[in-house]
Amino acid sequence: MNKPKKIPESVLVVIHTIDLQVLLMERVDKENFWQSVTGSKDTLEESTHATAVREVMEETGIDANQFQLTDWHTQNVYEIYPIWRHRYSDGVTHNTEHVFGLTLPAITPVKLAEREHRQFIWLPYQEAADRCFSSSNAEAILQLPQRIKRA
Repeated sequence: MNKPKKIPESVLVVIHTIDLQVLLMERVDKENFWQSVTGSKDTLEESTHATAVREVMEETGIDANQFQLTDWHTQNVYEIYPIWRHRYSDGVTHNTEHVFGLTLPAITPVKLAEREHRQFIWLPYQEAADRCFSSSNAEAILQLPQRIKRA
């Protein structure tokens, strides 16, 4: 049975503490590819907020409903890496990513989805941005000081 094709609409959730420690995870399928929580909508009807809550739970074991999950009202459109295009319908080359921030009061225990990520690390936001393989992920992390001041 064929796996359903991914929807080219996803979320990026930057998980961070009040003092700007950022959670990053290393992908299983690509060594040294560090990232925040990401994931595609499961259905066209699923809201991006629901996608963010689900992906945070699946990838980290953290219940985003227990903390401050904020839609940054930012969208990034990017080309899907050729190595992952087979997951989408034929001809789909771009994805729309909706950016969220999840503010935690302090570093929180993480339970990784072992099929997706091999390890995690908490880093000061500037170091975390430097380690990300995705430029949109790094840019989102670098916005944290301004985002925290507005909250």
